[in-house]
Order: sequence, then structure tokens, then C-alpha cells
Amino acid sequence: MAITDEQAQSRLSADLRAILRCLNCSGELESDQTGGFVCPACKRTYPNVQGIARFVDAQDYAASFGFQWHRYAKTQLDHDEVRESDWNFRVKTALNPSELKGKLVLDVGCGMGRFAEVVTRWGARVVGIDLSAAAEVAARNLADRDFVAIQADVFRLPFAPESFDLIYSVGVLHHTPNCEAAVKVLDRYLKPGGILAVWLYSGYNKWYRFSDFWRKYTHKMRPETLHGMLKVAVPFFYHLNHGLRRVPLVGRPVAGAIQHVFPVNRQKDPELRLLDTFDWYSPKYQSKHTYEQVFRWFEDMNMEDMHIGQYSIAVRGRKPDNRG
Repeated sequence: MAITDEQAQSRLSADLRAILRCLNCSGELESDQTGGFVCPACKRTYPNVQGIARFVDAQDYAASFGFQWHRYAKTQLDHDEVRESDWNFRVKTALNPSELKGKLVLDVGCGMGRFAEVVTRWGARVVGIDLSAAAEVAARNLADRDFVAIQADVFRLPFAPESFDLIYSVGVLHHTPNCEAAVKVLDRYLKPGGILAVWLYSGYNKWYRFSDFWRKYTHKMRPETLHGMLKVAVPFFYHLNHGLRRVPLVGRPVAGAIQHVFPVNRQKDPELRLLDTFDWYSPKYQSKHTYEQVFRWFEDMNMEDMHIGQYSIAVRGRKPDNRG
């Protein structure tokens, strides 16, 4: 969401102006007339393109996510009849509304705004960053919320140190070239006493070994091409699996073997099924992790009061408050 004249007095806009920093010289930024930002010190500009400020020049390895969330712009958003994202956020972060209300929050890898919708509903002010053009979709989806989306790289965030009360990242950092480094860099931007919560793919399960094998090839495809292939393959393997399971004796073992070699998501909703399967096969990077690993990272950051969520790998911790 661009910083417009109408929003200039809002608390979130004031928060953002106070914490934004130049990637070149770390100087404070000023809004320009287009909704972008300029650094008075070194004169570097950060343009507003299609409604969001850009702190990267390209989507880099995240281009498939830009395609994905433009194609499925509202598929996972909660509404009156469905609170699936609300439930997912709770079990994958171990956070609750009382911990977020009134807080300034950073959503790392906001995508189309699925979890920022939950957190703003809980009363937080949220800044969402995404390396991909999905940030445009989030800005549109949450235009009426206390939410600002910018396009930025987690390894080069345009914020002052210790800017946020709480930082979360759900299902994102394992898609970076170095998940450990991506998790640890967030400590820099967390206020003393603030909470960091991450959810990552589990390294304990082995069912996805073949999806990892196929992804060596599928991630190189144009997102449009891969999506077109999966529109045929996903319903085929889904219905084949269900049909085989009705065959006495051999049906279930054969269905299980096929699902193991050619994994597709098995949700009942066909759109969610295709979306999640595309999410398995499209990313360039997709690491898996254990609680032992992630707890060690949090300990390296001297995090305290660590908890796990209900759905692995979910870890949260609190940054020590050394202010006395």
C-alpha cells in the first residue's frame, strides 16, 4: 500500500516513516510525490510501482510465488464461513490475539496477505515484506486494514534495528538459499522483549522425497507451464488414488506407492489441491528442518522463553530485554 496523503496521519504510516532506512547508507528515508521513498543523504530512490514501494530490482528466485499469488489471490483468505488461516496461524506460531493486539508486527514473506489478514483482525499493525510481486496482491487484499506491503529481500531489509514488537514467518524461510541465515537476520529487527515465531517444513517426514526429486526439474519451468501441467496431473492422480483404494487387497498398497512416487496434495477442495501441489513443485529452494536445528539457531540468538507450536516445525522465542 502506498503512503498517500489520506494515510499520512495514520499510526502505521508514522511507524513506517520512523523505521525505514536506506539500503545504501542506512539513512532515514523520506516519502516522495509518487508514494515511493528517497534517501536525502545518498539520493538513492525506491520507487512505487503498482501501489507498493520496491526495495529490490527483481523477484529473483521467488518469481513462481509472484505468479502463484496473483493466480490464487484470495483462495486462502478467511471469510465468514471459513477460518482455516486463523487456525493455521495459531498452530504454526503458538501465538494468540492478546499477544498481537496493538503491536507493530513484521510479516516476513506475506504472500497474498493470508496471515496478515488474521493478525490485523486481531488488532496488530502489520508491515508485510515479500521478495516477489505477491506483495501487490497483499496490498490490494488488505487495503482497508492497518497493513503496508513492500517488496524487499529478507537478507537486506530496509528497517532500523529493533523496530518491531513481533516478527513472524510462516512457510517462507525454507524457500531461501540459506534458511538458518534468514531466521537469524530477523533478530536484528526485533525489539528487546519482542517475539520471533517461525514455521518451517519438517525434516522428520520422508514422504516428500520424490517431490524433491521432481522439483529439480519442475522449478526450472516457467510457472505458467508448470501450472498448466499440474492442472491435468493433479486431478488425474487424485482420482486415480481414490479409485485404486476401492480395489480389494492390492488397491491401497498400489495407491500408496503411486502417491509416494508422484505426490499430489489430497485436499478435498480442488483449487486448494492444485495450489498446494504447485507450491511443492515450483520453488527453487525448499529446505527441511528439525526442532534440534531450529532450537540451536534460537539459542545462538540468545532467545528465551522458547515454545513449539502444534504443527512442526513451529518455534517461537523472546528476545532478552536487557534494559534493566
